[in-house]
Amino acid sequence: MTAAPDPQGWVPDVLGEEFFQLTLPLRADDEGEVVATLVRALPERTAWQRLFGDRRTLADTDVLYVHGWSDYFFQKRLARFWTGRGARFFALDLRKYGRSLRPGQTPGYISDLAEYDEDIAAALAAMTDGQGAAPRRLVLLGHSTGGLTLSLWAARNPGVASAVILNSPWLEFQLPRFTRETIAPLVGLQAKRRPLDRAPQVDLGFYTRAQNEVADPEDPMDVDLAWRPAQTMAVHAGWLNAILAGHASIAAGIDIGVPVCVLLSAHSAYPTSWSEDLTRADSVLVVDDIARAALKIGHSITIEWIEGALHDVFLSRHEAREEAYARLGHWVDGWAAADSAARAAASREAGAPGVD
Repeated sequence: MTAAPDPQGWVPDVLGEEFFQLTLPLRADDEGEVVATLVRALPERTAWQRLFGDRRTLADTDVLYVHGWSDYFFQKRLARFWTGRGARFFALDLRKYGRSLRPGQTPGYISDLAEYDEDIAAALAAMTDGQGAAPRRLVLLGHSTGGLTLSLWAARNPGVASAVILNSPWLEFQLPRFTRETIAPLVGLQAKRRPLDRAPQVDLGFYTRAQNEVADPEDPMDVDLAWRPAQTMAVHAGWLNAILAGHASIAAGIDIGVPVCVLLSAHSAYPTSWSEDLTRADSVLVVDDIARAALKIGHSITIEWIEGALHDVFLSRHEAREEAYARLGHWVDGWAAADSAARAAASREAGAPGVD
């Protein structure tokens, strides 16, 4: 028997099994139709949990993941980390990335990171549609450029997220701050005159090679190279100007206003030629600079250094990958317990029934 269509429009995702996707229409631009795509994985619940309530730590929590540059969501285990704790997991393929890329569009292009507010608003609306009256906690989880995007969004939208988790967030350029401030006006001028001009391709494919070298057979991944090419997508002047503006905002200081966990490799490597060192380090960002920049985004910042990790700590070799998940688990458990206790205390002070 064929299943009835989902009234919201959710359809099976390319990841199969428990994953579904929803297309989110956005305002069109000069390249035509624009959409974002939300991917969903829901926690499995026993008959007992359905009848008497789910008492797991994150049963009242939604997670929204945003990918990095030249990327999309494909990490099944990351979703299951959250659903196994009772959370509902959602991942957003932003406009012109991955599932959201349409023919004739410039992959990944945007001229202002604040334009992603529309994508995120559409995702949050879809996440809350039909959830009922009970409020749910929101955890934002961003990788690399997604970490920059979500950090800026959270600061512009205080009180929406309950926690923010950043996996090697791109909070500062891979050059000294003085150099960034020097080149920014030149990039800005080029972005006004010829925003689609391309910068020379400097990615030699070593980061992708490092991921393949350390692939974990216990956590297999099937990556679509049309959505996540071995060498990064073309860098355009308008996009680079948007990134540099975001970095300048971070350098000036923002306030996310909620606890933040930042996961980083313990080391950086500089990929001028292939070396085994690239399989044990972040070959994309300068991690010490990112750690310093992270101190500018809020007042409760935890930095977790993962020995032997890659730029995406959850794609590292087995030992570093397990360490990353363990560190994330410890932080999430501590945050959830402290947050629940604070909510219960606030409820008691307000004279409302306490939260168990």
